[in-house]
Amino acid sequence: MKEKNLPDDNISISLDELTKDVDLIVQELEKEKDLGNSMDKYQKLLKLNNIIEKKFQKKSREINELTKNQINKINKKIQK
Repeated sequence: MKEKNLPDDNISISLDELTKDVDLIVQELEKEKDLGNSMDKYQKLLKLNNIIEKKFQKKSREINELTKNQINKINKKIQK
């Protein structure tokens, strides 16, 4: 699923809020007896999962870049 297919209102939501939404949907799906009625909830769950995954990937790249910059600063100080 591509990012452009994701609802914009969920992209700005925090990870905590997204996780709560996912938990609620999972609880609803676990209670559902007729799986035919669950397709919309399942699709929303997949979209939320994709948004959470993208947020983690973005944060991971930010952390990696920050760490790389700090290592470079330390190496420059050591070389002086």
